[in-house]
Amino acid sequence: MIAIVIPYYKLEFFEETLQSLKNQTDKRFKVYIGNDSSPEDPQFLLDKFKGAFEYNYHIFDSNLGGTSLVKQWHRCIALTENEDWIMILGDDDVLSDNVVELFYKNEKEIKEKNVNVVRFATKVINEKGEVVLDKFTHPVLENAQDFLTRKFSKKTRSSLSEHLFKKEIVEDKKFKDLHLAWHSDDLAILEFSTPNFIYSINDAHLLIRVSNLSITGDASTNDRKNWATFQFCEILFTEYSLLFTKFQKKIILQKLEVAFLNIPSFATYKTMIAYHFKQIGFISAIQFQLRLIKYKIILILKKLKIFTAVYAVYAKIVKK
Repeated sequence: MIAIVIPYYKLEFFEETLQSLKNQTDKRFKVYIGNDSSPEDPQFLLDKFKGAFEYNYHIFDSNLGGTSLVKQWHRCIALTENEDWIMILGDDDVLSDNVVELFYKNEKEIKEKNVNVVRFATKVINEKGEVVLDKFTHPVLENAQDFLTRKFSKKTRSSLSEHLFKKEIVEDKKFKDLHLAWHSDDLAILEFSTPNFIYSINDAHLLIRVSNLSITGDASTNDRKNWATFQFCEILFTEYSLLFTKFQKKIILQKLEVAFLNIPSFATYKTMIAYHFKQIGFISAIQFQLRLIKYKIILILKKLKIFTAVYAVYAKIVKK
């Protein structure tokens, strides 16, 4: 059976989440809602959906998600009972009606292939419920290294909500507590699925909401997200380096370089140079240094408004 765990804090879109659970064509799941000491009481909504699906609602005495989302996930997971699979569903995300049904239709193959991580397709919606990024699908079977390479190459997207995890694996390996839980889901997908495949179900999907209320849409947390990227890549290179090809490592370093440019410092520079030397080689480190010099020149030219002046001259020539 499936445990759908909702670490609850925000009321604004919660009714849509609950409605999508009510709409499931297969009710072989139980919902566990862990209220993270929210000032927004959802009880009237839960009363509205009483009897629509089985749920357990628990109010925690103190807020934990404000300091560690991962610790909040784990204490919500601790509410579950004897279910075999866990989904950690955002309180603003929405399931298509057939998510649970299609999991059970594919359960035999999932067991045969010894899969620990199942994922569904996704669409991204905004605060109005409008689709802003259309359906992302995946290979039916894919290892985590290939998935992360596709994600860091911006060929796909992912979040936590669209995944089902084998409960025994979650309890054994646990989610790692990175800043804002940024990349904690990516790391979990790698650690929970390896050495087996991620199994994808593309005919069912989740609507993942990105708004100014979500961490993804909150620009004020960007620095902390960039530090989390450094945390994540440190784990990849120190603990899982042998899993990745040199090409895949280059993709990871490209992702990390973006984070570095957002939070440049001598410490992050030393880290970048060390990774290039150790993971790729001397030439890669030199190429990184040359890109930095080019970037610095561009910044100087922008400050001197050289580009603006050149464009103004070009515009006059074109008009003539």
